[in-house]
Amino acid sequence: MIKKIKGLYVVLSEKTGRRFGTYKTLAEAKKRLRQIEFFKHLAKKKSK
Repeated sequence: MIKKIKGLYVVLSEKTGRRFGTYKTLAEAKKRLRQIEFFKHLAKKKSK
C-alpha cells in the first residue's frame, strides 16, 4: 500500500506496517510496489 506522509510517498506492508521505501513521486512508489508484488509471487511459484 502507498501512503502520503509529510509530502513523501511511503510504500508500506498492509499486514505489518513495515516500510519498504520512501519516494518523492507517486510513480516511483508505484514502481517499487510492483517490484515487491513480483518477487512475492515469484517466491510462491518456487515453493510449489
